[in-house]
Amino acid sequence: RKPAGEFFLPSETYPTKPRTPNLQRKHMPELLKNRYNDESLRALALSINTVYPPFQVDDFVNGIMDETWDGLELKARMRQITINLGRYLPDDYEQALGVIDKIVAGYPEGFNDFTLMCFPDFVEVYGQEERHWNLSMAALERYTSSSSSEFAVRPFIINHEERMMRQMAAWARHGNEHVRRLASEGCRPQLPWGQVLGSFKKDPSPVLGILEQLKADPSPYVRKSVANSLNDISKTHPDLVAKIARDWYGKNSHTDWIVKHGCRTLLKKGNRDVLDILGFADAGCVDVDGFALGAASASIGKEMAFSFNIEAKKAARVRLEYGIDYVKANGKRNRKIFQISELSLKENGKRSYTKTHSFANASTQKHYPGTHSLTLIVNGTERGTLDFEVFDT
Repeated sequence: RKPAGEFFLPSETYPTKPRTPNLQRKHMPELLKNRYNDESLRALALSINTVYPPFQVDDFVNGIMDETWDGLELKARMRQITINLGRYLPDDYEQALGVIDKIVAGYPEGFNDFTLMCFPDFVEVYGQEERHWNLSMAALERYTSSSSSEFAVRPFIINHEERMMRQMAAWARHGNEHVRRLASEGCRPQLPWGQVLGSFKKDPSPVLGILEQLKADPSPYVRKSVANSLNDISKTHPDLVAKIARDWYGKNSHTDWIVKHGCRTLLKKGNRDVLDILGFADAGCVDVDGFALGAASASIGKEMAFSFNIEAKKAARVRLEYGIDYVKANGKRNRKIFQISELSLKENGKRSYTKTHSFANASTQKHYPGTHSLTLIVNGTERGTLDFEVFDT
């Protein structure tokens, strides 16, 4: 069997899925790619062999864990598994899906594990031919509940946009929340770790019909995906998302949550239209005093405190944030925004805050010495900036 169409070997790390709380750790989590190991691969191979005795367990595992294995990241490992499934499952695509179906059917209802994404990946690699279309669509629908087909649908969208978006619209009406979520997540213009859908990034209008269908979905899992799609679109079409927010907001509590979460990037950028829609329009009605740092410097790996007071001159909704202008490795600076609080204050209402910010290195933020700044932001408006030094410990 030869793979159908192009396929990719991304090198990024896949995020912990919200549906799999067993992946959470109290300490630094194990790299998810390491869950693909000799033990788990052999268990998968044995389960396949149980329903399909010709399956060659040792050859399958050895073919995956070759000399390149240690250097592969998670999704590249997934693709290596998929290619070897293609070598040792039946040559006939429909028969191969039949074997996978038996494996998936053996898991208890509600079971979900990202490691099974090799099954939708199999559909992506081997099922893109026209003669396989109906088989592939049905398989992606079946497999998304036990893993997710969000990546596997994207080449189908790229190659057959109108036809696939009709399929996504049908899935948006499905009784299963995982399938409805696939309709939204699969056509996100800039899905993390997925192929960018360039045509939707340029013109997101085909996606909007899907989001419209799901904007009041009863499932929080689906609503979060709708919000993430809106947030993607806001990065390239902020005025469009602001208009959608104005049209949707105030009619349904589920939809209101989607608007708020879907506009998070615009809120951090201080978009006046969105701030107005959500009731944070008036920054001048809040006085700020006592804005101060706990120290003139901070050490990498330590925390720094800051404090301030606010008072409302009239009743107001208040969104409090702060920005850190970090020094990067090249000496330039880059701002990140952090939310402090959202609250309603009566006239003459007061609040005092003392907050701490950590300068511990993490996978998402490495710190460098130099002059940093902390800026207090009230309803999208900067209300004071203080400089401080960051030193190596």
